[in-house]
Amino acid sequence: MPEPAAPNAPDTTEPPLVDADRPPAEQLGRVNTLLAEWAARTAADSHALIERFESMGYAVRGKSEDEIAEVLKRPPRRSPAA
Repeated sequence: MPEPAAPNAPDTTEPPLVDADRPPAEQLGRVNTLLAEWAARTAADSHALIERFESMGYAVRGKSEDEIAEVLKRPPRRSPAA
């Protein structure tokens, strides 16, 4: 009978966010995409985060979660607010 996994053991069903065998520069695009999608999910429920992104030059106000993710995957279109 196999031993139960430790309570804080990583979930081995999903690939790791980064691959230690590959140079970080090759993985930057994937990590940026993951962060944009996470930030979009968070921003969809946070007026303060939407305002923060807007002040950074990202046009996200009034957009859906998917649209916010697409905006955040690219550089800001406007200059940051002073």
